[in-house]
Amino acid sequence: MKTSFLLLAALMLSGCGTIDTVFREDAVASEKLKERKSYCGGVPRIYSGVTYDFCSLHAPEPENGATHTGPASNQAMLLDMAVSGVLDTLLLPYTIYQQQTDGSLIIAE
Repeated sequence: MKTSFLLLAALMLSGCGTIDTVFREDAVASEKLKERKSYCGGVPRIYSGVTYDFCSLHAPEPENGATHTGPASNQAMLLDMAVSGVLDTLLLPYTIYQQQTDGSLIIAE
């Protein structure tokens, strides 16, 4: 049971929106959303993980039937959104500062 939980946590964090937007370079999140053809033009740094997941959730499905990288199902994406919400709340002082200094994360066209 403990091993299953740790494996699930590791898988969720590898595709976590907060990890992609706060702890990785801006180009990583921008490229992933561009790949998914997300309708979002930018992601604010405050609650960026939740916004990133929302943009990914509402991106169109690939035409060739392949799945997007990261969480494969909508249920996994919703769970990731909840985890991102908690992490985003914990990181709120840092992301407010980051929003003031760097502005929103822009999705390159």
